[in-house]
Amino acid sequence: MKRREQALLLLRKAAQDEALLDAVIASDQVSDEIIGFHCQQAAEKILKALLSDVAVRFRKTHEIGALMALLEQAGHGLPDRFENLDVLTPFGAIYRYEDYDAVVSLDRQAARESLRELRAWVETRFRERALP
Repeated sequence: MKRREQALLLLRKAAQDEALLDAVIASDQVSDEIIGFHCQQAAEKILKALLSDVAVRFRKTHEIGALMALLEQAGHGLPDRFENLDVLTPFGAIYRYEDYDAVVSLDRQAARESLRELRAWVETRFRERALP
C-alpha cells in the first residue's frame, strides 16, 4: 500500500472512533475509560496517518508521546497546543485492562475538541503536501 493510501486509511479509521465518540460522549452509561480509549485510538491513528504520509516508519505502539517524538525528529512536530495529547496514552492500554483511577479525570469535551483540532491540523498538512 502506498504511503498516501495508508495515511488516508488511518484517517478513515480514526473517523470511526470519532463518530462513536460523538454518539456517546454525553452518555452516563459509557465510562470515561471507554471514552478515553476511543479518544486515544483516534489520536494514535491520526498521528500514524501523518507519519505514513511523510514516510516515517513507526512501530506498533499506543504511546502518543512516542509518535509525537517521531514526528518532531522528522521535522513535522506538532504545534504547542497539542503538547498534552500524551495524557490519552494510559487509556490505550493501562485503563483498558486495569481499574481507572477516578482521581485522574477525563474532560470528555476538551479531549474531543483536541481531536477535532488535531484532525484539522493534519488534514491541512495533507493538502499542503498534495500541492505541486
